[in-house]
Amino acid sequence: MSVLTAALLAGCGNPGGVDGDLMNGWAAIGAPTGFTPVPATCHLANFSASGSRAAYEEVNCELKHRTETVYVGKYPSPAAEATEPPAAGSAGARAAYQVCDARTTAYVGGPWRTARLWIGVTQPTRAAWTGGARWYRCEVLETSSVEDDGGLVQRVGSLRDALKEPKSALLLTCYSVQLDKNGEIGTMPAAPCAAAHNAEFVGVWDAGDRPYPKTSEQWDQFHDGCRGLIASYTGVPDDEDLQYRAGVVSLPGGEDVWQMGDRGVRCYLWVNTSTLKSSLKGKGKDALPVQYQ
Repeated sequence: MSVLTAALLAGCGNPGGVDGDLMNGWAAIGAPTGFTPVPATCHLANFSASGSRAAYEEVNCELKHRTETVYVGKYPSPAAEATEPPAAGSAGARAAYQVCDARTTAYVGGPWRTARLWIGVTQPTRAAWTGGARWYRCEVLETSSVEDDGGLVQRVGSLRDALKEPKSALLLTCYSVQLDKNGEIGTMPAAPCAAAHNAEFVGVWDAGDRPYPKTSEQWDQFHDGCRGLIASYTGVPDDEDLQYRAGVVSLPGGEDVWQMGDRGVRCYLWVNTSTLKSSLKGKGKDALPVQYQ
């Protein structure tokens, strides 16, 4: 065996042009880089607050999809120095949501709260965060035409500049409020303003630092804020008689986005005692008379 070994070693020379230095001229292997999502892309998967590489699947926006990334940002300090992604409601999470709010409005071409749209922030998984990922994705999604159910839908086509069209089908307009057996709002499907309806979107009220409404007193504050928008939208006085001209529907976002800093409340006038067949915008007192009961 030793003779064979010696013979093999003796025959191990260097071919021409090879100096035998295995490291000579080789570039150093770079540090591994983590996955970073891409903006202005559409995705098949449902929205998730935590986005893994395995679940990331881009699709042509002209095909059916559920979400669209409008912007990819990077968490700054001090959130970036934390050992895990920002918790919901934390300063870092709220700051990212504010960026996504503004970026989405710019991306879709108008205030997204005035349309059937919803936004969310997707951040890296804990494992990816540990590996150095510090990105966040701003996601925009289309919602159902039944305004009160908040359902997300599959769509075809990008939402980029979708609200630049004055008559975009996504804009909130008129609705047919339907009561349940308890006399409360059951459903609120959209209706053309030229067709029979009894409610109309009038704008978005900023609730400021108020808590998410749970008591009757808190809801009254939200209704009062929306009534002010009803008055300016229809051109009627914002006085004590306003409550007898129209009812009000106040729809804040869910508690999850409320703790992220979303204080926009969608406001609707509601005339349950008559059927409307046109918009009440700027129509004044004659179109929205006092109806004492």
